[in-house]
Amino acid sequence: MAESVLPASVNADSNRWRMLAVIAVAQLMIVLDGSIVNVALPHMQQDLGISDANRQWVVTAYILTFGSLLLLGGRIADYWGRKRAFVVGLIGFAFASALGGFAPSQGYLFAARGLQGIFAALLAPAALSLVTVAFTEPKERAKAFGVFGALSGAGAAIGLILGGLLTDNFGWEWVMWVNVPIAAITAVFAVIIVHESKAGGHPHFDIPGALLATFGLLALVYGFTRVSEVEHGWADPSVIALLAAAAILLVGFVLMERRSPNPLLPLRIPLDRVRGGSYLTFLVVGAGLTAMFLFLGFYLQIVLGYSALKAGMHFLPFSVVIILTAGVVARVLPKVGPRPLMVAGLLIAAVGMLLLLRTTPEDQYWTHVFPSMVIIPLGMAFVFIPTSSTALIGVEARDAGVASALLNTSQQVGGSIGLALLSTLALTAQANSIDELGLTADGYPHPESLVAGYHVGYLWGAVLLVIGALIAFALVRVKRHEFHASAEDEAPALAI
Repeated sequence: MAESVLPASVNADSNRWRMLAVIAVAQLMIVLDGSIVNVALPHMQQDLGISDANRQWVVTAYILTFGSLLLLGGRIADYWGRKRAFVVGLIGFAFASALGGFAPSQGYLFAARGLQGIFAALLAPAALSLVTVAFTEPKERAKAFGVFGALSGAGAAIGLILGGLLTDNFGWEWVMWVNVPIAAITAVFAVIIVHESKAGGHPHFDIPGALLATFGLLALVYGFTRVSEVEHGWADPSVIALLAAAAILLVGFVLMERRSPNPLLPLRIPLDRVRGGSYLTFLVVGAGLTAMFLFLGFYLQIVLGYSALKAGMHFLPFSVVIILTAGVVARVLPKVGPRPLMVAGLLIAAVGMLLLLRTTPEDQYWTHVFPSMVIIPLGMAFVFIPTSSTALIGVEARDAGVASALLNTSQQVGGSIGLALLSTLALTAQANSIDELGLTADGYPHPESLVAGYHVGYLWGAVLLVIGALIAFALVRVKRHEFHASAEDEAPALAI
């Protein structure tokens, strides 16, 4: 596929660092929006009458539409123009956020969150692919991905802090409305500063493939979610039917992509061992981290009685550690290569997750929670940055958007599945504990029952992180000198 290429001097233009600053703001908004509602969730639940079984849909509606449409969003960005997709994504995200703040009911809120996810699916791959085509020198690319890695890891914790601040002082609606001025201002700067880039040739969007992938992922996550809502759990006919439909649709998607002359997801991208291992690693990391952010947020507010702001502030160490560590990782990565950092980071994070099994209904934050708030982000910094880079090794410029989208898809779909699966396991453990301990005089579960459920979430979150370490060890086999060569070879020129 032919592409028109700008001179090499464009990539040397210092403007690319200003581009990175604009893109980084958008990336931070996307990441934190996946978590900013967590500390506001109890308030949303009370105001809108959302049941315990349905409350996860405030988060799931966003990350599910986000994850399932990212591939299509990445391909649209490649052909339509990455800058154009970036700006439209920002404007649409602001509009959906405004609607969510005015939600009069749970269904309206779920719909607004889903609409946010749709525009985020256009915005996120455009952002990452703009960085990919702007930074071609290996050391500079490592620094740029260091920014993205820090934001990916710290954004969730920053979202919890910001969510608490806004909820306590202005109301939960502001966790939605805060996106409006941020997105609008970022869009203005993007129009002025960001260079346009796109793949050459005639655009083909593979709508049948997009439909198969989207509905397959929807059926998969909804099937996991239904387990906690139905009487017979995993044996319920509706659960079996949904998971079977998901398998059929996703297998059909793969078969269609193999035969399509213009596939939504060229299979050459994920079938590469290193890239495929990176995507799988991000998937299980997305699922595993869900446990910590979701259950620890509930633990701090519901069990320990923290306000939304106080709970958010107690996640601050997570953000500080990952931001400080990201700079070190960006410098070390070219010297030692990605695999040792990824494996060690995942194992360190798993240890931090297991330490949360010591939590009790008593307030022992500094001895039982704070150590994990240091150890988990320390490990995650060693994962996000190398994985963001290895996932794009050897990708041609024409595929930059869809390859970037697949990385985001892996993390978001992993988060969706992890949220549904770990919530189901935690609620089951909580129900078993309630059967033993009964309810309080006020008709609520004992704190011990709630903590028992959270412990199951932490345990399986740690298991997922260990699985991620095994995947990285087995598949991301790229040596330091090979990593340098691949980074130089992959450097796509900026096309218009």
